[in-house]
Amino acid sequence: MASVVWKMLPLRNPCKFCAKFHRPSQDVFARHARRMSKKASSKSDWQSVVGLEIHAQINTASKLFSGASTKFGAPINSQVAPFDAALPGTLPVLNKDCVEAGVLTALALGCRINQVSKFDRKHYFYADLPAGYQITQQRQPLACDGQVNYVHVTSGAGQTSTAEMRTCRLIQLQLEQDSGKSLHDHLDKQSLIDLNRAGVGLMEVVTQPDLRDGEDAASFVKEVQLLLRTIGTCDGKMQEGSLRVDANISIHKAGEPWGVRTEVKNINSVRNVSKAIDFEIQRQIGVLENGGQIEKETRSFDAESNETVQMRDKEKLLDYRFMPEPNLPPLHVYSSGNVPPGTGAGSNVVLETVQRRLPDLPGTIRDKLQHKYDVPLLSATLLVTEEGLLDIFESLMADGSRDLKTLLNVLLNDYIGVLHEHDCTAAECPIRVQSLGEVCDLLASRDISQSTLQKLLPLLFEHPEVGAVEMVDRENWRQIRDRELIEKVINEVLSNPKVMKKLQKGGARGLNAVMGPVQQALDRRADPQIVTEIVENIYKNLSK
Repeated sequence: MASVVWKMLPLRNPCKFCAKFHRPSQDVFARHARRMSKKASSKSDWQSVVGLEIHAQINTASKLFSGASTKFGAPINSQVAPFDAALPGTLPVLNKDCVEAGVLTALALGCRINQVSKFDRKHYFYADLPAGYQITQQRQPLACDGQVNYVHVTSGAGQTSTAEMRTCRLIQLQLEQDSGKSLHDHLDKQSLIDLNRAGVGLMEVVTQPDLRDGEDAASFVKEVQLLLRTIGTCDGKMQEGSLRVDANISIHKAGEPWGVRTEVKNINSVRNVSKAIDFEIQRQIGVLENGGQIEKETRSFDAESNETVQMRDKEKLLDYRFMPEPNLPPLHVYSSGNVPPGTGAGSNVVLETVQRRLPDLPGTIRDKLQHKYDVPLLSATLLVTEEGLLDIFESLMADGSRDLKTLLNVLLNDYIGVLHEHDCTAAECPIRVQSLGEVCDLLASRDISQSTLQKLLPLLFEHPEVGAVEMVDRENWRQIRDRELIEKVINEVLSNPKVMKKLQKGGARGLNAVMGPVQQALDRRADPQIVTEIVENIYKNLSK
């Protein structure tokens, strides 16, 4: 098939500051690829390769090289030091807290800390980068290597999910400064600049191309996000821009060299990480299978259309003219045994001092849950991921007498459902831990049914002062477990010839034909297990 030449439609009213102010009215590549991907994905044997660059804003009170505040949501241009605005004569002063946060993060990621690292200038023009360069660590970063073990959850048929452990290797972790933010006024066709974010400290985590697809990459990002929150070096709020992801994606066929990669920039949610990568994979498959060629380019993800769109040709931006930062000396991270004599203890970054701040990491906690309580990996992952849920679980399992399966069912299904419905965390939820324990005990002893549980938790949310046992008794929700009474009602139901005929046919329909009227007669409080046992015995006798 002859190769197809694709061209972008011309920009309408292009912004003089950046190419992404007005994107093309139609991205021919993307729209064609979307049609082709449906055909290509089912018949091809393409393999995808994905590597990520994760930019995490360091959770410190001041910026990387200035004393300006980093508080989110402050009035525009109210947190800008002279250095952040690149005023002549200003010099950078390295924030020790940012360095220690970087070291702590590198340790949590299993990286090798470099005793000496250096800063570089990365030159490029952008309206919200006042100096015309970014201070980063391209050539001698703070830390190298490392790996992250993460949980990959796959959704299967019937809404069932499975979990498996995977590993992604890391290339490096480097410190760098963030840029400002461009604010675009589409009506007046002008761009304004907010420098509040300019100079905020970033940790850039660069991975090896070990990830397979969008779902895999999203699982990895979730793990890194959780790890950063656990150690407190980044709040991980992607909706506020404090964690952003760039994805490098290529495809190839088995046994062939890797293809040309494209980069999708500034993905701002875990869900969009998955969507952007999967779309880009299918776009590339569609282009290649239609005879086209993949261009090395930078793209962005349009969350409204769920497409990646072209930003710029990568080939034209390869030369950033890196040079050593002349205004910053080499950065030293010392071991306790080689701290220079005569220097103040507080002026140096000492590896062992930082290492003592390292808490139990998510992977360690998951292992503990699996080995100590025999919690399945998927359940352990949810307990660790949902804020505050782990503390509740350990509190309710403290005496060792509570049924594990019931507790996990309550916490990971119904209780989480209540939290999400009210958009709150476990710490903010008014339901008392003691009440949750009572709920689990009532369910395990079959004093209440699953359907009653779904009514009980919302009521406890509205009336947290009332315990679960008291609420169940007040509402008269305890299950009826009197076998004689239940058997009497079943016999009355079976006096109906139509119901008896359905039961004689057996199967689920026969059971349901009896179960419905029995529950109706007993105000839906009959223990389903006892009803099932009695009906099955009657059916066996009928079959003899």
